[in-house]
Amino acid sequence: MRIGVPREIKTLEGRVALVPEAAAELVRHGHEVLVQSGAGLASGYGDDAYRSAGIEISPDAAALYQAAELVIKVKEPEGPDLALLRRDHLLFCFLHLAAAPELARRLMEIGLTAVAFETVEEDGRLPLLAPMSDIAGRIAVQIGTHLLHRPQGGKGLLLGGLPAAERGHVVILGAGVAGGNSASLAAAMGARVTVFDKSRDKLEQARALGANVTALYPYAHTVEQAVREADLLIGAVLVPGERAPRLVSAETVRSMQPGSVVVDVSVDQGGCIATTRPSTYANPTYTWEGVVHFAVTNMPGAVPRTASQALSAALTPYALALASPDWEDPDWKDGEALRKGMNVAGGKLVHPALQKLRW
Repeated sequence: MRIGVPREIKTLEGRVALVPEAAAELVRHGHEVLVQSGAGLASGYGDDAYRSAGIEISPDAAALYQAAELVIKVKEPEGPDLALLRRDHLLFCFLHLAAAPELARRLMEIGLTAVAFETVEEDGRLPLLAPMSDIAGRIAVQIGTHLLHRPQGGKGLLLGGLPAAERGHVVILGAGVAGGNSASLAAAMGARVTVFDKSRDKLEQARALGANVTALYPYAHTVEQAVREADLLIGAVLVPGERAPRLVSAETVRSMQPGSVVVDVSVDQGGCIATTRPSTYANPTYTWEGVVHFAVTNMPGAVPRTASQALSAALTPYALALASPDWEDPDWKDGEALRKGMNVAGGKLVHPALQKLRW
């Protein structure tokens, strides 16, 4: 199969879907891989690194999309990408369609087949989302810590505190991969951490991080009380394929102290905090009622080398399976996770979570 890897065009998105070693693995299995010139530069991989791995370099996006059958990219297609996609393309990338009705409609109009990284599911896990959630969870704390500094509009708080000074309070909604990583880093920094989740197993894991971590069931009143007292609020709620549930109202955010910080990792799926609105790394923050918000829709894009390496490692076996003509055969077990991840096919929304949406 001819596999195309275009350069990402989302604002300040530096990741590349396949690093040279991963692309070479596909070539080794008999596939032809084309990478758009410059696609790996921001991740530290120049065109020569791909050429030396036996990869063909396409001069521009038009040439790449024209030649490719399977398009593998990182983030959802935007205007110029959409103009180049065809009905016969198989698209494999992050899509987050539950929060993007216009993109869903456009993909349906094109009539292609699209498999979303975030809904590929195997043994109850989301193996392609997980490495990016690892990164986003850690970035949420790193950025939140910085935004609490007074020059960034924060309340002037050192998150971990020190002798004779109070610790900062971090409240995390969701203890999955992203939330768990946030809790781990915040706890290691010495903050007072409160984590909410419905799963007892995840609450046990969070509590085991240290004596400075409290893990609670998300009763509405308990969440509201904790958020009001939070210095840093991190939203990390995920329902696979669905729009994120709203757990924090605008009224509750308004009650937070001025200079407090909100980082909503769930923004890709619409956000779990009422005052969340998507932002980019070009203009990453905004202040609402005195509370600093960060809701960049491609958080791992800030560390493209790390993120590209982690994503490629997870992606390679699924890319190999998707390049097989048997992947849609219900009897072929190796394609099961990919079939679960299919969002669009033949002009129709086919993922169960998307079929029940009413935009």
